[in-house]
Amino acid sequence: MDIGVTVGDTVERLEATATEFAFAELSIGEGAYVPADASDSHLRTVLESVDAALCVHLPFDQVVATPVPQLNDAIVDYLTELLDWAGTLGARKAVLHGTMRNPHDTDQREVFADQLSAIARAGADAGVELVVENVGHQARGLPLSVLGDIARETGTAVCFDVGHAYMEDGDDGIERFLDEYADLVTYLHVHDVRGRGDTHLPVGAGEVDYGLMAGLLSAFDGAVAVEVFTDDVPLLRDSADRVRNHLE
Repeated sequence: MDIGVTVGDTVERLEATATEFAFAELSIGEGAYVPADASDSHLRTVLESVDAALCVHLPFDQVVATPVPQLNDAIVDYLTELLDWAGTLGARKAVLHGTMRNPHDTDQREVFADQLSAIARAGADAGVELVVENVGHQARGLPLSVLGDIARETGTAVCFDVGHAYMEDGDDGIERFLDEYADLVTYLHVHDVRGRGDTHLPVGAGEVDYGLMAGLLSAFDGAVAVEVFTDDVPLLRDSADRVRNHLE
Protein backbone atom coordinates (compact mmCIF):
# COMPACT_ATOMS: atom_id res chain seq x y z
CA MET A 1 0.00 0.00 0.00
CA ASP A 2 1.41 3.36 -1.07
CA ILE A 3 0.50 6.56 0.76
CA GLY A 4 0.73 9.89 -1.00
CA VAL A 5 -0.48 13.44 -0.58
CA THR A 6 -2.67 15.78 -2.59
CA VAL A 7 -0.91 19.04 -3.46
CA GLY A 8 -3.60 21.13 -5.12
CA ASP A 9 -2.53 22.88 -8.30
CA THR A 10 0.96 24.12 -7.43
CA VAL A 11 4.33 22.54 -8.01
CA GLU A 12 5.63 24.58 -5.08
CA ARG A 13 3.36 22.72 -2.66
CA LEU A 14 4.37 19.43 -4.24
CA GLU A 15 8.01 20.28 -3.59
CA ALA A 16 7.28 21.38 -0.02
CA THR A 17 5.16 18.43 1.11
CA ALA A 18 5.77 15.33 -1.01
CA THR A 19 9.27 14.38 0.13
CA GLU A 20 7.97 11.95 2.76
CA PHE A 21 5.31 10.37 0.55
CA ALA A 22 5.28 7.77 -2.22
CA PHE A 23 3.39 9.98 -4.65
CA ALA A 24 1.80 13.40 -5.10
CA GLU A 25 -1.62 14.07 -6.62
CA LEU A 26 -1.61 17.26 -8.69
CA SER A 27 -4.79 18.99 -9.91
CA ILE A 28 -4.58 19.72 -13.62
CA GLY A 29 -6.57 21.44 -16.35
CA GLU A 30 -8.98 24.35 -16.13
CA GLY A 31 -8.52 26.37 -12.94
CA ALA A 32 -5.51 24.31 -11.87
CA TYR A 33 -2.08 23.35 -13.22
CA VAL A 34 -2.20 23.82 -16.98
CA PRO A 35 0.25 21.63 -18.91
CA ALA A 36 2.83 23.68 -20.82
CA ASP A 37 6.28 22.78 -22.08
CA ALA A 38 8.18 25.26 -19.90
CA SER A 39 6.42 24.46 -16.63
CA ASP A 40 6.40 20.72 -17.37
CA SER A 41 10.19 20.67 -17.33
CA HIS A 42 10.15 22.19 -13.85
CA LEU A 43 7.52 19.67 -12.72
CA ARG A 44 9.62 16.76 -13.93
CA THR A 45 12.65 18.13 -12.08
CA VAL A 46 10.70 18.53 -8.84
CA LEU A 47 9.22 15.03 -9.04
CA GLU A 48 12.72 13.64 -9.41
CA SER A 49 14.07 15.76 -6.55
CA VAL A 50 11.40 14.62 -4.08
CA ASP A 51 11.47 11.05 -5.41
CA ALA A 52 7.68 10.88 -5.71
CA ALA A 53 5.47 9.35 -8.36
CA LEU A 54 2.67 11.38 -9.92
CA CYS A 55 -1.11 11.05 -9.81
CA VAL A 56 -3.43 13.70 -11.24
CA HIS A 57 -6.86 15.07 -10.54
CA LEU A 58 -8.83 16.00 -13.63
CA PRO A 59 -10.70 19.36 -13.64
CA PHE A 60 -13.00 19.71 -10.63
CA ASP A 61 -15.68 21.75 -12.35
CA GLN A 62 -15.93 19.67 -15.53
CA VAL A 63 -18.99 17.44 -15.48
CA VAL A 64 -18.72 14.05 -17.15
CA ALA A 65 -22.07 14.07 -18.95
CA THR A 66 -24.64 16.54 -20.26
CA PRO A 67 -27.79 16.12 -22.41
CA VAL A 68 -25.91 17.61 -25.39
CA PRO A 69 -23.98 15.04 -27.50
CA GLN A 70 -21.62 17.63 -28.97
CA LEU A 71 -20.62 18.80 -25.50
CA ASN A 72 -20.12 15.22 -24.37
CA ASP A 73 -17.78 14.57 -27.30
CA ALA A 74 -15.82 17.70 -26.43
CA ILE A 75 -15.55 16.64 -22.78
CA VAL A 76 -14.07 13.28 -23.78
CA ASP A 77 -11.66 14.98 -26.20
CA TYR A 78 -10.51 17.47 -23.58
CA LEU A 79 -9.98 14.89 -20.86
CA THR A 80 -8.22 12.61 -23.34
CA GLU A 81 -5.68 15.38 -24.01
CA LEU A 82 -5.05 15.73 -20.28
CA LEU A 83 -4.73 11.97 -19.82
CA ASP A 84 -2.30 11.74 -22.73
CA TRP A 85 -0.20 14.45 -21.13
CA ALA A 86 -0.34 12.72 -17.73
CA GLY A 87 0.82 9.52 -19.38
CA THR A 88 3.94 11.24 -20.70
CA LEU A 89 4.89 12.03 -17.10
CA GLY A 90 4.25 8.47 -15.96
CA ALA A 91 1.17 9.33 -13.91
CA ARG A 92 -0.25 6.28 -12.16
CA LYS A 93 -3.85 7.36 -11.62
CA ALA A 94 -6.21 10.09 -12.74
CA VAL A 95 -9.12 11.06 -10.49
CA LEU A 96 -12.42 12.06 -12.11
CA HIS A 97 -15.36 13.48 -10.16
CA GLY A 98 -18.52 11.44 -10.71
CA THR A 99 -20.69 14.35 -11.87
CA MET A 100 -23.29 15.13 -14.50
CA ARG A 101 -25.34 18.19 -15.40
CA ASN A 102 -28.34 16.80 -13.56
CA PRO A 103 -27.52 13.74 -11.43
CA HIS A 104 -31.22 13.22 -10.68
CA ASP A 105 -32.11 12.73 -14.37
CA THR A 106 -32.19 8.94 -14.46
CA ASP A 107 -32.51 8.92 -18.25
CA GLN A 108 -29.06 10.50 -18.52
CA ARG A 109 -27.26 7.95 -16.37
CA GLU A 110 -26.67 5.70 -19.37
CA VAL A 111 -24.98 8.66 -21.04
CA PHE A 112 -22.80 9.09 -17.97
CA ALA A 113 -21.84 5.41 -18.16
CA ASP A 114 -20.89 5.75 -21.83
CA GLN A 115 -18.85 8.87 -21.12
CA LEU A 116 -17.10 7.22 -18.18
CA SER A 117 -16.20 4.20 -20.29
CA ALA A 118 -14.76 6.41 -23.05
CA ILE A 119 -12.67 8.42 -20.60
CA ALA A 120 -11.43 5.26 -18.87
CA ARG A 121 -10.38 3.83 -22.25
CA ALA A 122 -8.48 7.02 -22.99
CA GLY A 123 -6.71 6.65 -19.67
CA ALA A 124 -5.81 3.05 -20.40
CA ASP A 125 -4.45 4.05 -23.81
CA ALA A 126 -2.27 6.63 -22.05
CA GLY A 127 -1.12 4.13 -19.42
CA VAL A 128 -3.01 5.91 -16.63
CA GLU A 129 -5.68 4.22 -14.50
CA LEU A 130 -8.83 6.33 -14.35
CA VAL A 131 -10.56 6.26 -10.97
CA VAL A 132 -13.99 7.83 -10.52
CA GLU A 133 -14.50 9.70 -7.24
CA ASN A 134 -17.68 9.90 -5.15
CA VAL A 135 -18.91 13.47 -4.75
CA GLY A 136 -22.55 12.83 -3.95
CA HIS A 137 -22.52 15.59 -1.35
CA GLN A 138 -22.20 18.11 -4.19
CA ALA A 139 -25.06 19.40 -6.31
CA ARG A 140 -23.88 17.64 -9.47
CA GLY A 141 -22.50 14.50 -7.86
CA LEU A 142 -24.07 11.09 -8.38
CA PRO A 143 -25.34 9.38 -5.22
CA LEU A 144 -23.03 6.79 -3.70
CA SER A 145 -25.01 3.72 -4.70
CA VAL A 146 -25.62 4.99 -8.25
CA LEU A 147 -21.92 5.71 -8.72
CA GLY A 148 -21.05 2.25 -7.42
CA ASP A 149 -23.51 0.54 -9.74
CA ILE A 150 -22.25 2.43 -12.80
CA ALA A 151 -18.62 1.81 -11.87
CA ARG A 152 -19.32 -1.90 -11.63
CA GLU A 153 -21.31 -1.92 -14.86
CA THR A 154 -18.51 -0.19 -16.76
CA GLY A 155 -15.62 -1.92 -15.02
CA THR A 156 -14.24 1.40 -13.77
CA ALA A 157 -12.07 1.64 -10.67
CA VAL A 158 -13.19 3.89 -7.81
CA CYS A 159 -11.44 6.60 -5.85
CA PHE A 160 -13.33 6.36 -2.58
CA ASP A 161 -13.27 9.66 -0.72
CA VAL A 162 -14.02 8.75 2.87
CA GLY A 163 -14.86 12.29 3.97
CA HIS A 164 -17.17 12.88 1.01
CA ALA A 165 -19.06 9.68 1.76
CA TYR A 166 -19.49 10.78 5.37
CA MET A 167 -20.82 14.17 4.27
CA GLU A 168 -23.31 12.48 1.97
CA ASP A 169 -24.65 9.81 4.33
CA GLY A 170 -22.61 9.59 7.53
CA ASP A 171 -20.72 6.53 8.72
CA ASP A 172 -23.63 4.41 7.47
CA GLY A 173 -22.89 5.60 3.92
CA ILE A 174 -19.25 4.62 4.26
CA GLU A 175 -20.17 1.19 5.57
CA ARG A 176 -22.84 0.48 2.94
CA PHE A 177 -20.67 1.56 0.02
CA LEU A 178 -17.62 -0.42 1.07
CA ASP A 179 -19.69 -3.45 1.96
CA GLU A 180 -20.99 -3.51 -1.63
CA TYR A 181 -18.21 -2.01 -3.74
CA ALA A 182 -14.91 -2.39 -1.85
CA ASP A 183 -13.57 -4.61 -4.62
CA LEU A 184 -13.76 -1.64 -7.03
CA VAL A 185 -11.74 0.68 -4.81
CA THR A 186 -8.10 1.04 -5.88
CA TYR A 187 -7.54 4.54 -4.50
CA LEU A 188 -8.56 6.33 -1.32
CA HIS A 189 -8.84 10.00 -0.43
CA VAL A 190 -8.57 10.33 3.34
CA HIS A 191 -9.38 13.32 5.52
CA ASP A 192 -11.74 14.14 8.35
CA VAL A 193 -14.79 16.41 8.54
CA ARG A 194 -17.07 18.05 11.09
CA GLY A 195 -20.69 19.04 10.81
CA ARG A 196 -20.98 17.62 7.30
CA GLY A 197 -18.74 20.43 5.99
CA ASP A 198 -16.08 19.75 3.34
CA THR A 199 -13.33 20.92 5.66
CA HIS A 200 -10.62 18.34 4.92
CA LEU A 201 -9.32 18.13 8.48
CA PRO A 202 -6.50 15.87 9.66
CA VAL A 203 -7.63 12.30 10.31
CA GLY A 204 -8.78 12.02 13.92
CA ALA A 205 -9.77 15.69 14.19
CA GLY A 206 -13.35 15.20 13.00
CA GLU A 207 -16.33 12.89 13.14
CA VAL A 208 -15.50 10.08 10.69
CA ASP A 209 -15.18 6.63 12.26
CA TYR A 210 -12.04 5.40 10.52
CA GLY A 211 -12.27 2.21 12.58
CA LEU A 212 -14.84 1.04 10.01
CA MET A 213 -12.09 0.79 7.42
CA ALA A 214 -10.22 -2.10 9.01
CA GLY A 215 -12.82 -4.76 8.33
CA LEU A 216 -14.38 -3.31 5.20
CA LEU A 217 -11.05 -2.80 3.40
CA SER A 218 -9.14 -5.72 4.85
CA ALA A 219 -8.00 -6.78 1.38
CA PHE A 220 -7.11 -3.26 0.19
CA ASP A 221 -3.72 -3.02 -1.49
CA GLY A 222 -4.09 0.19 -3.49
CA ALA A 223 -2.97 3.77 -3.03
CA VAL A 224 -4.03 6.26 -0.36
CA ALA A 225 -3.86 10.04 -0.77
CA VAL A 226 -3.93 12.20 2.33
CA GLU A 227 -6.19 15.10 1.33
CA VAL A 228 -5.76 17.46 4.26
CA PHE A 229 -5.66 21.20 3.59
CA THR A 230 -2.34 22.03 5.20
CA ASP A 231 1.33 22.30 4.31
CA ASP A 232 2.32 21.08 7.78
CA VAL A 233 4.23 17.92 6.86
CA PRO A 234 4.22 16.37 10.38
CA LEU A 235 0.44 16.83 10.46
CA LEU A 236 0.11 15.18 7.04
CA ARG A 237 2.36 12.34 8.20
CA ASP A 238 0.25 11.86 11.34
CA SER A 239 -2.87 11.42 9.19
CA ALA A 240 -0.99 8.94 7.02
CA ASP A 241 0.12 6.95 10.05
CA ARG A 242 -3.39 6.87 11.49
CA VAL A 243 -4.84 5.54 8.26
CA ARG A 244 -2.06 2.99 7.89
CA ASN A 245 -2.77 1.74 11.41
CA HIS A 246 -6.44 1.24 10.53
CA LEU A 247 -5.76 -0.51 7.24
CA GLU A 248 -2.83 -2.66 8.32
